[in-house]
Amino acid sequence: MKKIENIIGFAVLILSIVLGSALLKTDMLFFRWVIGMAFGYVLTRSFFGFAGSINRAYRTGSTKLMRALMLMFVLSAILTSAFLMFGDVKVYNLWINPINLGLIVGGILFGFGMSYSSCCATGTLTDLVTGLPRALITLLFFGIGVFVGFPLQARQSWIKESWFKSGTGRGVFLPDLFASEGKSGYLGAIILTALLAGIVVVISYMYESKRKKNNQYSGVGSEQDQDAVKELDTHNYKLFSETTYKKIFVEPWSLTMGAVLLSVLFTLLMGVTKAGWGASGPFGFWFGRLLKFFGMSVDSIVAFTGGKPVPYTMPFFENPSFVQNIGIIVGTLICLLLAGSFTESFKSELKIKAKDVLIFAIGGFAMGFGTRLSNGCNVGALYTPIANFSLSGWIFLICLVAGGSLGNYTLTMLNKKR
Repeated sequence: MKKIENIIGFAVLILSIVLGSALLKTDMLFFRWVIGMAFGYVLTRSFFGFAGSINRAYRTGSTKLMRALMLMFVLSAILTSAFLMFGDVKVYNLWINPINLGLIVGGILFGFGMSYSSCCATGTLTDLVTGLPRALITLLFFGIGVFVGFPLQARQSWIKESWFKSGTGRGVFLPDLFASEGKSGYLGAIILTALLAGIVVVISYMYESKRKKNNQYSGVGSEQDQDAVKELDTHNYKLFSETTYKKIFVEPWSLTMGAVLLSVLFTLLMGVTKAGWGASGPFGFWFGRLLKFFGMSVDSIVAFTGGKPVPYTMPFFENPSFVQNIGIIVGTLICLLLAGSFTESFKSELKIKAKDVLIFAIGGFAMGFGTRLSNGCNVGALYTPIANFSLSGWIFLICLVAGGSLGNYTLTMLNKKR
């Protein structure tokens, strides 16, 4: 079975590239398709995710993923500065998000939803392959939450306006705070970013230490598998061998490897598109297109959302964000097929209970609605803003942790009553 999956995996990989190159109308769309597949592959191969950084810490005591996130944030900020320090900042669509009540409430809601659905925005896409029922329910209600939140995001000042501004963007751009020190303030911004990340790392170690001392640490199976990976035996190395194949396609990558590769992909995406990584907005557009399919007019959709008709009328595979999101799903599929673990992963989460449907629906809606209040999700309000030196990203992180902790606590209480 695994060998059959491997063959199918190579076929899907080749077809994805060939058909993407032939059918997608522009080189930019093809780039977004490939970068999406790369994101999906790396996220899956390294067991990397944003929801897990909080859920793993609460449920198992492990903070390895949270520490890996901090490495990714710092590295991405440093790489981003290479564009901004020696280029024209105005060329880039920097996500310097506003700091306001919407950011706080949205962050808490998103964290809460992550705990209920055990995934985030990008995680919902990868989980469509690894946990279809949970991800499909989450995606539907995520889209509903985004769609319902569109009017608020478009019209409410407490979401659009920032309490604090530094001059660049809609919020606080860290280099503006260090403009007088030279290097356009980027050196100070990088140091501050590293300091904030360092504080999170120290707190993570302290938390993990406390859990271990209280015998409340169980660890994470995927992290144990990553730690168990051994170096390639070069003494008995053969190119065409099962050992070599496993090293290239099967063995999990470390969280550090995931952090580094995601940073490189993010930097490549920003360098080519002149913008960051977003994922949640399309979910709302997809729900709007679903409403259109069932007879709702585009004029009614636009009047409700306060947006533009283009996302609901243009051909699906001509929207760069849509293409990139679908690419993430395909990249996940390719990863599992090449590793020969697709069937096992797919079957493991097929069965869900009736109560789980409600929990996943609540989680999806909370995340989706939260993204419209905070102007983004785990990548749009957290990762990209931090990599773009926006103070809003760090505030969102605090709210995310608070919401995730609250969600996990209430979920524990619910499970006890079952």
